[in-house]
Amino acid sequence: MLDLSVAQLLSLVRAGFLDARRGSRGEYRFSFQDLVLLRTAKGLQATQVPPRRLRAALRRLRQQLPQGQPLSAVQIEAHGDRIVVRRGDKVWNPESGQAEFNFDVSELAERAAPHARRALAEAKRVPSELTPEEWYELGFDLEAAAPQHAIEAYLEALERRPSLVDARINLGRMLQLAGEVHLAEAHFRIALTYQPMNPTAHFNLGVALEDQGRLSDARKSYAATISADPMFADAYFNLARLLEQLGESQAALRHLKTYRKLIDGPH
Repeated sequence: MLDLSVAQLLSLVRAGFLDARRGSRGEYRFSFQDLVLLRTAKGLQATQVPPRRLRAALRRLRQQLPQGQPLSAVQIEAHGDRIVVRRGDKVWNPESGQAEFNFDVSELAERAAPHARRALAEAKRVPSELTPEEWYELGFDLEAAAPQHAIEAYLEALERRPSLVDARINLGRMLQLAGEVHLAEAHFRIALTYQPMNPTAHFNLGVALEDQGRLSDARKSYAATISADPMFADAYFNLARLLEQLGESQAALRHLKTYRKLIDGPH
């Protein structure tokens, strides 16, 4: 899939770029997120980035890749001497470096899809052998390559442990992306019965409510997100946009300023 030799692959694992798991026969097992990092490593190596800079860039990148969100939306690029990760209208710099490459992870997701489907089929043959956490992790790995199968894996996790909040939130988000906004709302609300101060559940609930045109309820959810986590930048942005729609320009500006401070960080 990546046109990497075994020697190249092992050198990247040994350098600590990946937390590869070992299978029952001692083989390495990689997640989709690992494939993204390996693809990035190959692109950086092709540009003759010094090894020390490569290690620094990939270690920082592993921390910055979005968790619990489809990786098919991510682009990793070089802009002059800056390596950047792009998700929607957000761009962040994992590490400086001299590089000339540009690729879309959606291509990798398409190529990974058959492998992801096989992984789910194998898990279903011996479902009792997987723990709720392992079903959750399988769902996370399936999100970009096979979103419908990710939903199945999250449902399996929750059938075994209804209180697994991370699986509940991810399932809700995947259902929302599939257009099942009412089902998504239900799962976010269930998640909050287990963890009433979970900021991600409050935020996702706000998005689901906003998608339904329930702006007053969405406003409360975004406010609850900020109460649970005052550093949750996206909640300030969404709340500012919502307040602007509701005609509360001063309050909207105040939240937008907070958002910009959080995004820009200290100077």
